[in-house]
Amino acid sequence: MTTALIADDEPHLVEFLRARLAHLWPDLEIVATVDNGIDALRLARERTPDIAFLDIRMPGRTGIDVARQLQDDARRPRIVFVTAFDQYAIDAFDADAIDYLLKPVSDDRLERTLGKLRAGLAQQPPDLSRLLAQLAQHLGAPSTQTLRWVRASRRIADGEVTEQIAVADVLYFQADDKYTCVVLRDGATTRELLIRVPLSELNEQLDKRDFQQIHRSVIVNLNVVAGTRRDMAGKLFVRLRDVPRELPVARQYVHLFRQM
Repeated sequence: MTTALIADDEPHLVEFLRARLAHLWPDLEIVATVDNGIDALRLARERTPDIAFLDIRMPGRTGIDVARQLQDDARRPRIVFVTAFDQYAIDAFDADAIDYLLKPVSDDRLERTLGKLRAGLAQQPPDLSRLLAQLAQHLGAPSTQTLRWVRASRRIADGEVTEQIAVADVLYFQADDKYTCVVLRDGATTRELLIRVPLSELNEQLDKRDFQQIHRSVIVNLNVVAGTRRDMAGKLFVRLRDVPRELPVARQYVHLFRQM
């Protein structure tokens, strides 16, 4: 069975595309739908879909950046960009090697795309490195965008609950083995959820005006820092506003708080 992934940060467009694909290609199995580039890249590698429908503008990573990252994978999917950009930008690449759908997606255009996909699935997906570079240049698109939302999980008695968290509401991120712990304010205390993204990768996507790494395992929201404290040994800690918790600051990051 042919499989596909859909990545778009507009939920109604994801559901629309899923419904139209179910109608026009009933045997196509959608193995994942995501709303950001970080999850798109992770799940494309975990579930190795045959096709990836990628929005060009997404939080975390652009569709272009996700496609670039997948180029080195042995089992890379065929890429179809779903975009609101006009034809001038799409002229940067060869539509026989990589296809696109303009929003709003029409059945006629989608059927032509699906025809190309069916015809090409038996062949090895082409190397798109040069074409993706041209597309990024035409669009003026950066390789990454500032992360605004994260999907985080918490365990409950009979399973797991996933929440969509605004990054601005996060107190700090802390490395937890292969995962990252997301720490949020919960009244006078805190609560913690997990995301399946390494801290180093997350750090690349955060707005440096609001978030700074202060330790190899901690990134803090500067907007919730109330002040600092030094212990008798001279070690620096940051205090969080309205939360009775302090975070240690590694020596190489002390300069961030010299004016406090």
